[in-house]
Amino acid sequence: MDANEKKEVIKKKYQDIAIFGGSCCPGGSSCCGDSSSADISKSLGYSEADVKIAPDANMGLGCGNPTAFAELKQGDIVLDLGSGAGFDCFLAAQKVGNAGKVIGVDMTPEMIEKAQANARKYGYSNVEFRHGDIEALPVEDSSVDVIISNCVINLAPDKEKVFREAFRVLKPEGRMYISDMVLLEDLPEKLKSDSDLLAGCIAGAVLKEEYLRLLKKAGFSVEILNEDLDISKRQYGELPVESLKLKAWV
Repeated sequence: MDANEKKEVIKKKYQDIAIFGGSCCPGGSSCCGDSSSADISKSLGYSEADVKIAPDANMGLGCGNPTAFAELKQGDIVLDLGSGAGFDCFLAAQKVGNAGKVIGVDMTPEMIEKAQANARKYGYSNVEFRHGDIEALPVEDSSVDVIISNCVINLAPDKEKVFREAFRVLKPEGRMYISDMVLLEDLPEKLKSDSDLLAGCIAGAVLKEEYLRLLKKAGFSVEILNEDLDISKRQYGELPVESLKLKAWV
């Protein structure tokens, strides 16, 4: 598959999740067992209070909780790369307050519609959702204090573009906090071309060392905050993957 074909596979999968529910796990929800979105989220670092703030927005699609380690403060302008139904945006909105703002960008129109409906339902007036590609962000230069992203950049065919775009929109001394899936060893070609594994955050992932190299090439300094190896056993059938949590700054 070329880059456009990959994006269409991913868009269709997340369109279906937005409309019908379900999981991004390869093969549907079976790899996550019978766990609810709330249970999955708690296993990834969300608190009981977190999962209650906007239940309709929590679809259990992440691989960590970037809002927990993003050091957000009142008045920050925050950008969420791949905002889905808005769950992390709403958590961030509570931390930045009315003096701040959260912008969510997602490539799936149905997810944008769902997120906008959730913002209205739960009363988040300091959150805005924009339809767009994280490889070409609909965001002005040097306009964002903090970027967060949860299990999304692995889906982008051109990760170098994503990181360059992130660098572009961050203000001087801006920071980015990521939770994402990375490979610990190369996958066989058969798995790399598997559509379910692509939409399930595995086939599009790159080796951890390559991920870090691309971040630094885009101009970022990087600190690894945590590495969740157990997620492979919990959700991904013991494939050679981990959830990498990191901070990158301009």
